[in-house]
Amino acid sequence: MSEMFAPLPGGVGLSHISAYEWEAADGVCGGSPHLHLACTEAYVVTAGRGAVQTLTVQDGFTETPLEPGAVVWFTPGTVHRMVQGGGLRVTVLMQNSGLPEAGDAVFTFPPEVLADPERYAAAAALPAKEGPEADAAARRRRDLAIEGYLTLRAAAESGDDGPLRAFHEAAVRIAAPKVKDWEPRWRDGALAAARRTGEQLTALAAGDPAHLAEARVTATGPSRRGGYGMCGRRDEYELPGVTLPYYGE
Repeated sequence: MSEMFAPLPGGVGLSHISAYEWEAADGVCGGSPHLHLACTEAYVVTAGRGAVQTLTVQDGFTETPLEPGAVVWFTPGTVHRMVQGGGLRVTVLMQNSGLPEAGDAVFTFPPEVLADPERYAAAAALPAKEGPEADAAARRRRDLAIEGYLTLRAAAESGDDGPLRAFHEAAVRIAAPKVKDWEPRWRDGALAAARRTGEQLTALAAGDPAHLAEARVTATGPSRRGGYGMCGRRDEYELPGVTLPYYGE
């Protein structure tokens, strides 16, 4: 991969999410529970109300309110579910140069789905980008993730982290074949951004201002509005080497 032109700070990914308003089996409206294997995710709430429900081995089940001005972030391994409370709108910042769209995210499908790579891939993918078929498939995917999530949550609330740990193991098995393709994206994205800072610090310490003459301004807008993300309808910014469009798995 060639060096990115004017990447976002630190090689982060960016999108805007309007949380799904579909009611799930537990009577709650919101997105598809999932985790990330190598990326920290941050929510910057810009409108509406809601919450993010999370499951971790350390803290069990928690629910964090989301309201304008709130910034919430969570590290790899956190199962999270965005919950709609009314007009919820969130700007999402993702670590590591597009890894989530490249397969770093794994849905909380039931164990029998997680155990079969082909079945998992079929359940995670969307057959279309827009229209009624895409809408129905995204909702089925969300509902299947909720099915597995509610089992994990019930176990966590009873003090049993065994099912969550088993889900972690299944998620790693699903993602392991993709890791070799993630490494160049990380090296040329987030790692390269950190190295550039190191080079600039060295130059500054030596009194060398050369990199300041290379300054530039870049502007862009969404490459796609209203796509079907994991948590809701998603405005995407397709920036080469940083953020990929999210079409399915």
